[in-house]
Amino acid sequence: MTKTIKFDLDGDIAVLTIDLPGKSMNVITEEMMQDLETLISKVTGDSAIKGAVITSGKPAFVAGADLSMMSAMGAMAKTAPIEETFNYVLILSKLLRRLETSGKPFAAAINGLAMGGGLEICLACHYRVVADDPKIQLGLPEVKVGLLPGAGGTQRLPRLMGVQAALPYLLQGRSMSPQEAAGFGVVHKVVAKDALLAEAKRWVREEGNAVQPWDQKNFKFPGGSGAMNVKVVQTFMAGEAMLRKETKDNYPAPQAIMNAVYEGHQVPMDAALRIECRYFTTLILRPESSNMIRSLFLNKQSADKLVRRPKNVEKSAVKKLGVLGAGMMGAGIAYVSAMAGMEVVLLDMTQEAASKGKAYSVGLLEKDVRRGKLSREKADAALNRITPTTDYAQLAGCDLIIEAVFEDAKIKADVTAKTEAVIAKSTIFASNTSTLPITELAKASKRPAQFIGIHFFSPVEKMPLVEVIMGKKTGEEALARALDYVAQIRKTPIVVNDSRGFYTSRCFGTYPSEAIAMLKEGINPALIENAGVMAGMPVGPFAVADEVSIELMYKVMKATRAAVGEKYQEQPADSVAVDFVEKFGRLGKKAKKGFYEYPEDGKKYLWPELAKHFPRADKQPTVEEVKKRLLYRQAVEVARCYEEGVLTAPEDADIGAIFGWGFAPYTGGPLSMIDTVGVADFVKETERMARAYGARYRSPKLLRDMAKEGRTFYAG
Repeated sequence: MTKTIKFDLDGDIAVLTIDLPGKSMNVITEEMMQDLETLISKVTGDSAIKGAVITSGKPAFVAGADLSMMSAMGAMAKTAPIEETFNYVLILSKLLRRLETSGKPFAAAINGLAMGGGLEICLACHYRVVADDPKIQLGLPEVKVGLLPGAGGTQRLPRLMGVQAALPYLLQGRSMSPQEAAGFGVVHKVVAKDALLAEAKRWVREEGNAVQPWDQKNFKFPGGSGAMNVKVVQTFMAGEAMLRKETKDNYPAPQAIMNAVYEGHQVPMDAALRIECRYFTTLILRPESSNMIRSLFLNKQSADKLVRRPKNVEKSAVKKLGVLGAGMMGAGIAYVSAMAGMEVVLLDMTQEAASKGKAYSVGLLEKDVRRGKLSREKADAALNRITPTTDYAQLAGCDLIIEAVFEDAKIKADVTAKTEAVIAKSTIFASNTSTLPITELAKASKRPAQFIGIHFFSPVEKMPLVEVIMGKKTGEEALARALDYVAQIRKTPIVVNDSRGFYTSRCFGTYPSEAIAMLKEGINPALIENAGVMAGMPVGPFAVADEVSIELMYKVMKATRAAVGEKYQEQPADSVAVDFVEKFGRLGKKAKKGFYEYPEDGKKYLWPELAKHFPRADKQPTVEEVKKRLLYRQAVEVARCYEEGVLTAPEDADIGAIFGWGFAPYTGGPLSMIDTVGVADFVKETERMARAYGARYRSPKLLRDMAKEGRTFYAG
């Protein structure tokens, strides 16, 4: 009768097992909602059935909404009348409300991860029991993709936890463990996994209260409710201030969540659910939400599923990995690979350096053990998989080599030759370089078809993106196997073509460089720094410059100038980098002096002598103009990369920008931002900026042609 939910009877108890065919994880689809509606009718319409248990036939309970549903919702919002979109949004909310007011008790037996709509199904059930498994996470992460929970999450969670306790979980998309959920009253009980169904059935048979607390006359919110309640007033006053501080008014979803909770908690549930759906609908209509859904949800999932992987190459897995260079990058690569179950040979020039690289993993693992995130046995097993050495012979048998030595072409050529002398002909060789062209580095290899770039970001264990770079002679097998490795370590890959600085390093560099150019023009450095954060970047551009090292920027500039020769185009920031390194001796955060001062006993602050060396102009620009300069300069460079073929897909451009260097996520990425602004308007504005600030702002021919032809990067 139903395809996505199995129906079974255990005496007078119905067991509804969600098990979507052909999917590794349960997600909410239109068919699944229809099946749930059918089975709710079956349970409520049969007097012989006392109640029902909802569980999952897969390791996870339900992970949220399906991609196709999200796409359909976004398309509908752009073309259909707003009432039609609202009614579509309301479908699941009404269905779950029908479940909880059906007059029959429903219990949720939560056997695994329950996120988004999956948790909302559970919250609508009258009883919730979860398996005692620390890996299980319960949460409402919709805010992370520019939305709010639209099937009762903003209303039921505060009624269970209290407004004050629920808001952080809703506004930050935080998840909770089974024990946390029980402590907050989000679930009623935590039991052993093998006792899960029995406990859910027991409750239906023995207790079976089919009325939710909020539908009872004497219901009171935990911690209080109402516009006149002192605690509630304080919560929302402080919450609004904190919200502005965190979002800089760039993200509409957190504000919509605050509004939905504030308004909804003062009215009965039916009215509250309509309020929630109204705010959900307004978000769907916002460009920030549609851009975030596309880039952070749809396109990221496609990247994680290796959409760029050649289909004609057999799937592979790395069992033994060689890492050349045990510095911070090499040590981080060794750690994430060992945690993924690989045997890792960590090689450096001295045994002391190699062992120091392994010690990095020791520190991370010990921290996880202390925090209870990892057992001692698993930590020791991961550590035992890392072998520090100076002996190239130990690289024999490696499936993949990742070179992460100093950014010097001669050093890289030397280790390439020594490694290829001992590894098998089938082994893939990858460089973790961030600036040197892969095609040039591959000249040191006897097998350029198996030479590829795998560019990690620092710190490796925290940064989610990996940039895979194709040299001119890199073959499809090397690409496929590199992507398989990235999937093994659970990172998100993008694929780009070779060029100096590739994609991420080249475009990211425009952020601090443009700030330095503005400093040179006499713009207040505090204005520039604050505008960067207000524009949606993770930190200000001068802080970034200090973090990556002014000395590194200086060295990259000199190396690029030497490699390019007469074709090198001088940038306004170049002379400032030279002065900071050669004249001021201010190399960045590691040297404890750069654009900032780093006192031992206090917070960093901008170097007071900046005003002396870069006198302030009498007329200062607006904050909006500085924000625009910082974002548009990056976007122009991304468009150039697309025009030059460094990028082959707008999806890679946006994912790489957001996850690689933190480009303002609310925009959906630089190319999404150009589409949202309008290509013609963007070109017109960059022409103005080019006249005012320099040719580096001029849109490439690709954008000018797109503007004339009315084309966009994304259809629709």
